[in-house]
Amino acid sequence: MTYPQHPSRPGQQPPAQFGIYPPPKKKMSAGAKVGIGCGGAFGALVLLGILGAAVSGSEPAASGERADRVAAAPATERPEDTAEPAEAKPQSKPEKKPESKPVEKPAAAPKSPADQFKAFVTKHGSLQEKAAIGHVTKVQGAEEMNDILDSVDIYTDFTGGLMGPHQSDGKLIASAFADWKDSKNGLVTVYDVKGDLLSNGNF
Repeated sequence: MTYPQHPSRPGQQPPAQFGIYPPPKKKMSAGAKVGIGCGGAFGALVLLGILGAAVSGSEPAASGERADRVAAAPATERPEDTAEPAEAKPQSKPEKKPESKPVEKPAAAPKSPADQFKAFVTKHGSLQEKAAIGHVTKVQGAEEMNDILDSVDIYTDFTGGLMGPHQSDGKLIASAFADWKDSKNGLVTVYDVKGDLLSNGNF
C-alpha cells in the first residue's frame, strides 16, 4: 500500500499523517523541573517539622525547659487561686459519730448508820477516837430518834466486856457518838463481839 506524497515546500512541514505515528510528547521545561523539585523539598521539610514537634511533645520536658515555659506562660492561663496541686486528694467528709447519751450513774446506795458514824469521826474525831471507831461493826437505832426515849446500840469486834481491856475504847466510841448525834433523852450502849456490855453514855 502506498501513501500519497505531497510536494515539499521550503519552510513548510508536511502535514501530520494520523493513524501511523503518535504525536510527539512535549518535553518539560527546565524551570518546571526546578519548581517541582523545590516544592517536594519544601514538603519534606514541613513533614519532618511536624514529626519532630509530635515526638518532642510526647517526651517529658527537662526541668529547665519546663521552668522556662512556666515563666513565659501568661498569667491568664493558670490563675493561682484556682490551681490545685497534682497530688492533692479529694477531701472526704468526716463521718459523724452517733451522739452518745450521757451515762447516768446509778444512785449511790444510802450509807448505813455505821458508815455515817465512821465518816463523821474520821473527819472530826481525835486520833484515839479514830483508832477505836475502826472496830465498830454495826450501829442500830440511830435513825429512829424522837427526843423522848432514844436508845442506840453500837456493836464492836472488841472482847472482854465491861471488865476487859477495851473498856476505855468503848467510852471513846460512846463519847464520839454523842458528838455526832444530839437528843434530849438519849442513851448509847457499846457492846463487844459477844454482845456483852462494854460501855454506855448519854447523848
